[in-house]
Amino acid sequence: MAVTVNIYYCGENGNARKFAEEMVASGIVGDIRAEEGNIRYEYFYPMEDTETVLLIDCWKDQQALDAHHTSPMMQQIIRLREKYDLHMKVERYISDEAGVPEADKSFIKE
Repeated sequence: MAVTVNIYYCGENGNARKFAEEMVASGIVGDIRAEEGNIRYEYFYPMEDTETVLLIDCWKDQQALDAHHTSPMMQQIIRLREKYDLHMKVERYISDEAGVPEADKSFIKE
């Protein structure tokens, strides 16, 4: 089962966005996306909160996520979080292997 972690990075003076921009520019994001088991690693900006950045981080299973957490990249991420003085709110989801229920498909335009 895939594990998705939504991480809301919150800061001041645009620091959350600066963090995300440095993560991309430094190549850390590309390296994470290349890790075994990474499905998705993308940043989003909430329209009504300019001091927050949402990271959607998805892994094929808990073992892949655990391996990521012990990788050298985690120390780089932690260093950047500290540099930009970010606080985090985390939500965690496990995929529904059954997929989208038939009753919900009528609400989805593909």
